[in-house]
Amino acid sequence: MQFANQTSGNDFIILGLLDSAEANIPLFVVFLFIFLVTITGNVIILTVVTMDQSLQTPMYVLLSNLSFLEIWYTMTIVPKLLANLLMKSNNISFSGCITQLFFFVTFGATECYLLLVMAYDRYMAICKPLYYSSLMNPSTCLQLLSSSWVTGVLTGLIPALVISHLDFCDSRHVNHFFCDIPPLLQLSCGDIYLAEISIFILSFSVLLSCLLLTLVSYFFILVSMSRTFSTCGAHLAVVLIYYGTMIFMYVRPHSSYSNLNKFISVFYTVVTPGLNPIIYSLRNKEFKISVKKIAHRKLPSGFNRQTFLTQKNLSTIF
Repeated sequence: MQFANQTSGNDFIILGLLDSAEANIPLFVVFLFIFLVTITGNVIILTVVTMDQSLQTPMYVLLSNLSFLEIWYTMTIVPKLLANLLMKSNNISFSGCITQLFFFVTFGATECYLLLVMAYDRYMAICKPLYYSSLMNPSTCLQLLSSSWVTGVLTGLIPALVISHLDFCDSRHVNHFFCDIPPLLQLSCGDIYLAEISIFILSFSVLLSCLLLTLVSYFFILVSMSRTFSTCGAHLAVVLIYYGTMIFMYVRPHSSYSNLNKFISVFYTVVTPGLNPIIYSLRNKEFKISVKKIAHRKLPSGFNRQTFLTQKNLSTIF
């Protein structure tokens, strides 16, 4: 990837979430806790789905891919945010900034596609149960997953290439806690009209089309079986938070960027990755049964397993 008009000495300076230094430590503690919950929850999901053959179904294969994605999505943003809060390490090279932007957009777009595929999977399972096993077979599931990842990478390349060819002159202070599109566009001293239009069209097509198709899937689920839809309500709530904040950030003119945008970004970079393990798996009865089976297999043979992990305790944990 070619980075135009830049030298290795021209680092960006990430201004962070707040100007007040007194709030850095409390924010560090909160974000570190969310980060650890996110990583731990998604690692548990990956481990359980991999170890339990009964979970090798399209629903859980898609879920494990989402967990894998969330781990790397979080790793792209949060470690640098924590370093900025704790150590004032707020410099980032131009190539590092564009790389972070590329992976952020790639993982964010891939999550949109995966959420859409997961909604389609639930639609087929609930509304078309007789055709589900034939249509959502391992081959189809693999094709949908591959398409999501490949399309996500291609989506991430476009803004990374566009931003990398902009001219940055005097100010190199990024008014954000990571290298995001709107604050980088604001820093450019050249003509950004074509860059804004291309990124707006990309954001509009990806976010709104995925959201619309996801909502259509849930609408048919609601019509087909309202009682089952209640189990999907939490999933839908996370989808709406994720898409709502992303659309607010990217499907509008970037000239209207303000400090409020930094706080909006916290929802889709920090909060929703931490909610996903709880929403998709830790409230799922089948998943909890698998956790219990794996825990029983891993405990020493002479250990009193029933005393250690009863069904009541397991429900309390999750």
